[in-house]
Amino acid sequence: MNRIRVIAVCLLLALVGGYAWLWWLTSTASVSTHGSVALRPGNISVPTVRSNYHQDASDLTDSLIESWASKAFLDWQEEGKVKMPRILLAKLALGRDVDAVNQYLLAAGVRGTVGSTSFFNADGDYDFTLAGLTLLLYTFGDSPDLLYPETVNHIVNVLMTEEGGTPVEFTPRILGLPLRDTENHILMTEGSRYLKNRWLRSHGNEDPRFNNVENGLEDFLLEHLSHMENAGFHEYNSRPYIGYTLTALLNLQSFAGKPVSEAATRILDRANWEYALGSYGYRRFPPFRRQPAHAKDTDLDGDYHTAMIKAWMSLRSGKDKSIRHQIRSGDHHALWVPFTSYRLPAVTAEWIEQKPREYLVMMGHGEDGSPEIYSSGPGYLITAGGVARDRFKQSVARPTTLMLDAGVLELAGILHIIGEGDDYRQWNNTGVYNRFAVGKRVVLPASWLPVESQGPWSLYVPNNRGQNPVKILVYTGREMALFSLLPDFDNDLLLDVMIEKNADEALLPKQFTTFFDEVIRYDLDAPKDTWVIESVSGVAINRDFDTWALLEGELAP
Repeated sequence: MNRIRVIAVCLLLALVGGYAWLWWLTSTASVSTHGSVALRPGNISVPTVRSNYHQDASDLTDSLIESWASKAFLDWQEEGKVKMPRILLAKLALGRDVDAVNQYLLAAGVRGTVGSTSFFNADGDYDFTLAGLTLLLYTFGDSPDLLYPETVNHIVNVLMTEEGGTPVEFTPRILGLPLRDTENHILMTEGSRYLKNRWLRSHGNEDPRFNNVENGLEDFLLEHLSHMENAGFHEYNSRPYIGYTLTALLNLQSFAGKPVSEAATRILDRANWEYALGSYGYRRFPPFRRQPAHAKDTDLDGDYHTAMIKAWMSLRSGKDKSIRHQIRSGDHHALWVPFTSYRLPAVTAEWIEQKPREYLVMMGHGEDGSPEIYSSGPGYLITAGGVARDRFKQSVARPTTLMLDAGVLELAGILHIIGEGDDYRQWNNTGVYNRFAVGKRVVLPASWLPVESQGPWSLYVPNNRGQNPVKILVYTGREMALFSLLPDFDNDLLLDVMIEKNADEALLPKQFTTFFDEVIRYDLDAPKDTWVIESVSGVAINRDFDTWALLEGELAP
């Protein structure tokens, strides 16, 4: 009997200890703590002034609506998460199949619960549906010839399940552990709750449960949004969730009360300015958090943020003819653009279109996040691949890339640097500085041929569509590689000069001298919380990623 009691006590202690460990693990995970520590804003301001020459529609947005409106009705239970709300929205926008749309909605029922799906919440993700229903309601809810009054009543009182002032902040049904749900789920769930309450109040329902100020929901949303303002996105550059975060923000920006709308606008403005600085020709290849299954993606223009940027850019007068506005993926998010009121600030749009001058910028993502580092100017963009160092292995480090004017859309077609080995989680691909990148291994496009070469040194002058010619010096050693962009001087002279400046190859694993005699020192074995770059011309720099500002660097006027 005593032995049984001892075993029972030991089992109980093990269970209590295990639960306590899980409690600590989930409560201290970055998804739960992100935003509690504000990052410095940095020395680069975010453009906010919008021009007055945006169109309400464009060939691109018209084609998006037509594409979705032409789709057949699908099963609500199977396709109500993403496709069907968009199909219904587009059909009503064109006045097509109006009665069928209304009958379809009246027959629809609640298809799940909100929050992340998991073993404990297998029917989750209903917040995806709610975000689409919210846009449908606010776009056509006051147009009874398109969305019938009885349909509106069914949407509001049956399909939109979240109401009142009690938010769902933690991951559903995970044994009571304090693991905060991801930001896209919180924004879609609580944004839809807030906007349902607001709709009811604006249409005569005086129940205090639906007063977002009195029930505390507005304060909750403002606090949640302030975390995103102070520390950036937790799911930075996420594939695929950034699109759902942005569309949820668009719902709030367009339909919420002034304090919430203004907060959403500020977040969207910064996200799009960061896109402008970290992209080139509607292509980008940043490190990201969630989902690591997308680590092998090699497209340069397929992230969902790009799809939305193309739709916004198409609304600028005279900017709708470029083939680059074609969307390869993400049209289900780009569809939000013509139905919501947000438009890009003028300077942001101009920097997306072309880089007016050179810059080096660093974007911090706080503890356990990867930094973003970009060196760019007319004709080129260098992107650091970053690091993957978060506790739950949701971050993805990527190759460091060089994008040019040639418009290549796949990684294999551009020069890039990868880490040692095939496991990106072991890489520290942050060796980027002005017009320079260094790392373990360089990969050259198959079509590139050097115009000059001597031993491990090569000079390339790729076809850059006749615009902004770029000359690229590449060094390939046994244990490291680098490239540097050079001025447009004589090829023979350039290669000879650069080899002479870096004549002692024994120093190259630690330092490189640029054409303009800057000495860049680096540590290719730097730990994953430390910038590979050590100093420039003897001046030490802040290498601690965790302390980096949201957006800082050299962006001279």
